[in-house]
Amino acid sequence: MLQELSIKNFAIIAALDVTFEDGMTVLTGETGAGKSIIIDAVGLLAGGRGSAHFIRTGADKAVLQGSFELPKAGKTTQMLDDLGIDHDDGTVILQRELYRTGRNVCRVNGMLVNTTTLKQIGETIVDIHGQNEHQELMQPDRHLPLLDEFGGHDLKTLLQRYRKAYANYQKLHEATVNRNTHQKEWAQRLDMLRFQVKEIETANLSAGEEDQLRTQRDRLTNFQKINVALQEGFTALEGSDELSGAVDLSGQAMNALAGIAELDADFQALYDSLQTAFYALQDASGELSKQVDLLEFDENKLDEIEQRLEVIKQLERKYGDSESQVLSYFAKIKVELADMEAAEIDEGDLDAKLAEQATELEALGIALREKRQTVARKLEVAVQKELADLYMEKTVFKVHFSPVESGRFLSSGLDDVEFYIQPNPGEAMQPLAKIASGGELSRLMLALKTIFSKSQGVTSIIFDEVDTGVSGRVAQAIAEKISGIANDSQVLCITHLPQVAAMSDHHYFIAKKIIGKRTETHITKLTEQARIEELARMLAGTTITELTLDHAKELLEMATAEKAES
Repeated sequence: MLQELSIKNFAIIAALDVTFEDGMTVLTGETGAGKSIIIDAVGLLAGGRGSAHFIRTGADKAVLQGSFELPKAGKTTQMLDDLGIDHDDGTVILQRELYRTGRNVCRVNGMLVNTTTLKQIGETIVDIHGQNEHQELMQPDRHLPLLDEFGGHDLKTLLQRYRKAYANYQKLHEATVNRNTHQKEWAQRLDMLRFQVKEIETANLSAGEEDQLRTQRDRLTNFQKINVALQEGFTALEGSDELSGAVDLSGQAMNALAGIAELDADFQALYDSLQTAFYALQDASGELSKQVDLLEFDENKLDEIEQRLEVIKQLERKYGDSESQVLSYFAKIKVELADMEAAEIDEGDLDAKLAEQATELEALGIALREKRQTVARKLEVAVQKELADLYMEKTVFKVHFSPVESGRFLSSGLDDVEFYIQPNPGEAMQPLAKIASGGELSRLMLALKTIFSKSQGVTSIIFDEVDTGVSGRVAQAIAEKISGIANDSQVLCITHLPQVAAMSDHHYFIAKKIIGKRTETHITKLTEQARIEELARMLAGTTITELTLDHAKELLEMATAEKAES
């Protein structure tokens, strides 16, 4: 349920903060006052497509924030848990900032998310229905998902089994096509991969080996230079028959100061420095001696290193600019080779597997069709009941199945599914998309929403002028139907019909004002008397008489009585 909504610098809204309650809330006002802008803001919070055009003129960004009560169905909670988003207080705060640069910043309970994640979460909380929803009913490819949604868990499970089998079938079918049409290319690719894998595998390349070999080669090729340097360094430290070395001289200096070190702190510091130098030189002398002993020239070893480096160089010429790239390429082609070898089975075996998978897929498709047809009959009955309440009792609603040709499979099953209607007795059943009028679409959509509202688990349903094209008793029936939906979900409704507005539990009036030569949208929650006056305006237009006010008051009283009985 949407509890609070905050909008800043969005279209003609400078700043707006509003609190919503459960039940049915209507938003009314003159055309262009900003009613749909508020719904657009909620739509963006739910992950709708944003644009810099939404940002108020003169502002750098638009800021939207909505606080929602967590739905009880658990889908939102599970999604938040999977994302590691805290929701201990039972609320979800969605935030979105739109910048003129096109950048979007989205947060869910303070955590940064991308717009895709925001939309996934938003769809479990808010369900927005407007004129575009009527257009969805005009798209036959949307009918099957609606039927499957009505089918519930059992149908969804069967559909998942079918889709898994379909994926396996497609994989085998693709392998068959590749075998038949690209057999030569397949064989050439297979031979090349085998050669490359064997070449790299035989080389037994390891990470860091090239650097180690180069270090060894440098030591061997510079043997004489290294040997002279080490010998000279050792002699300088240890001395010769004629001269004392740096170790002895530093020791003499250290011993000379040993006797006076305790007389003065400066002397002590000098002594300590000399002592440190003495021991450091001793360590260096020992390491030089060790390196001299280890130094050895092996011409055969140098040849081996050069040959090994040449092998590595050849691999890098073919497969990458470095050891890491060669090894990365090796890992990649090993996987590809394994997949190709696994797929390289006898043609008869592949054909048999494809036929076996096709049989399984067809069986699942037939089971899916039968399940859908059972669900379709229930949906037809449910829709007929809802349409009767909306004064379309003569209209016949059917779910039409068109089987695909034998041996062909769709990712969704074995049938194309489309909604058909017969608006009047004696007429032929025709596709809904071809013959439904605007008023009929409004009522059909409302009938379907009434049926689906309980199963979807969405706690906020928004209707944006879905009552367009109706009037009179049909308008009253739509008002009662929307009010009925509000028994299970919070409903926000933009309407121009007084019958719908009268059935609401809460009524907000949207108006635009000129402040400082700028147009701004304002929202006001109406009192009982103000509701009567607004209903009178909706009934009569600009001229409101006492009779109109009495009619508005009567309409409100009738709506109150109707809700009390339902």
